[in-house]
Amino acid sequence: MAALFSIPPRLRGTAPNRWDWLLLPLVLALLVLMAFGAAQMSKPFIVGQALPISLDPINLPYYLLRTILRMFTALLVSLLFAFAFAYVAAKYRAAEKVLIPLLDVLQSVPILGFQAIAIAPFIALFPGNLLGVECAAIFAIFTSQAWNMALSLYQSFRTVPPELSEAARIFRLSGWQRFWRLELPFAMPGLLWNMMMSMSGGWFFLVAAEAITVAGQDIKLPGIGSYIAVAIDQRNLGAIGWAVGAMLAGILVYDQLFFRPLLAWADRFRFEDTQGETAQRSWVLDWGRRSRWVHALTLRISRCFQKAMGWFPSRGDGTVAPRRTMRLPIWWPRVWDVILTLLCIAAFTELGLFVHQDVGWAEAWHVLGLGFLTLIRVMVLIGLASLVWVPLSIWIGLNPRYSQKVQALAQFLAAFPVNLLFPLVVVGLVHFQLDPNIWLSPLMVFGTQWYILFNVVSGAATIPYELRLAADNLGLRGWLKWKRVYLPAVFPSFVTGAITASGGSWNASIVSEYVTWGDTSLQAQGLGSYIRQMTDAGDFHRIALGIGVMCIYVMLVNRFFWRRLYLLAENRR
Repeated sequence: MAALFSIPPRLRGTAPNRWDWLLLPLVLALLVLMAFGAAQMSKPFIVGQALPISLDPINLPYYLLRTILRMFTALLVSLLFAFAFAYVAAKYRAAEKVLIPLLDVLQSVPILGFQAIAIAPFIALFPGNLLGVECAAIFAIFTSQAWNMALSLYQSFRTVPPELSEAARIFRLSGWQRFWRLELPFAMPGLLWNMMMSMSGGWFFLVAAEAITVAGQDIKLPGIGSYIAVAIDQRNLGAIGWAVGAMLAGILVYDQLFFRPLLAWADRFRFEDTQGETAQRSWVLDWGRRSRWVHALTLRISRCFQKAMGWFPSRGDGTVAPRRTMRLPIWWPRVWDVILTLLCIAAFTELGLFVHQDVGWAEAWHVLGLGFLTLIRVMVLIGLASLVWVPLSIWIGLNPRYSQKVQALAQFLAAFPVNLLFPLVVVGLVHFQLDPNIWLSPLMVFGTQWYILFNVVSGAATIPYELRLAADNLGLRGWLKWKRVYLPAVFPSFVTGAITASGGSWNASIVSEYVTWGDTSLQAQGLGSYIRQMTDAGDFHRIALGIGVMCIYVMLVNRFFWRRLYLLAENRR
């Protein structure tokens, strides 16, 4: 450990400098807060024990700390899941046929559906301890963060430029070296923007994640989500205002201390020169680069990384192609397709028996009709959001100096829980006697349209500067320049964002098609409203029917619409 933090010879005698002393209290404060929050998350607890939530604003810093710890824990788990999922799906065609449809299903399952499955096992895993309930909440937040990160990495791995892949083959990079030297650096800009979107997505569903119901007991974990839930129940507009302020403060803090330094550091992975004045800047990263202790630590890490690059070298001397040691039989893909087909037939048979025995075919047709209404809303809203955000996102991505200013604002807007709009929505719709079937619909895309923004910004930021100069030299202007350069360049990123936004909109329909404010409730006809009503009624069979129909719709749309666009983007990269 002492060797790890030793100072290089050229820096000895003058260390530590003033930057070390500036960073030291900041690092110690973060460690103390993390330790305190972790200790509070593992206190003794028995189901049924009251966890009171106070609306006194003085408690908000503590609630904010607990919420941010849950969200970053979920983000770490989501990152590990995304790496494993994306690599296997991108490298193995047989696995891809299972994992991609499975991802479609997982991102369409409402957070309430995951909670019903996860709460009891986590509580049983940590009996008599609050950690079980905390793990259930973290898992719920994970389900709102993981899918877009996995899809972004998968899309990046599949769309690595051919010339870079050819260079990797020429330099005889092994699979291990190719991942760290080529694929991960290429995916880094998009991954970071999707990590920010994942954090915002966690805020969007925070109320459902922290306000848990188990064994007939309502458990509200200390956090901003529970604070908002209590404020809505009590119709306390002042408390909602304080919650919004705390959210904004939290987003600004972790943007400055975490995401902004990562984005500035990731500029090195862009193909083109960032032209100095347009590069991302971070005061935390600047302090770290001037700190001698941090410099010594990064040198140690860099040496360890260089050694790790030799763990799994490429076989052969580089003069001939290596011989494959394992080759699957030519008939294996067909057998795999038959196995998947039989599994699908078995699943649909079981679904048919469930409908026939437990809910009835009339109810099933009714739910399919509600699903079609929600489908129309989702597709129309995604189309409108794309018309607005694609051009604006390209402009932001091509001007990094503006992306720094937009970044924190976009994170806040994406994180803004739709529940906080319920007072305005309910009062406005009742006062003007508006149709909920139309005017509740925008709430579905309020928190998911930002997937398009974040992905297209990351795609536009990676457009090579030389390509833009070439377009200018060729005299491309106006719509022709957009048609030939900008739109094709960001098309893969747009498809990734649109797929995730579409799946998220289906999930958001549960809180958007059925809104309440105090004793007043408004509902639109749709699948989300149906699932919410059945959840309140405790009708498990109809909840399962609604979630199943939602999964079927999402899979069909992704398979026959979004997937075709995705293949088009991959073939034209």
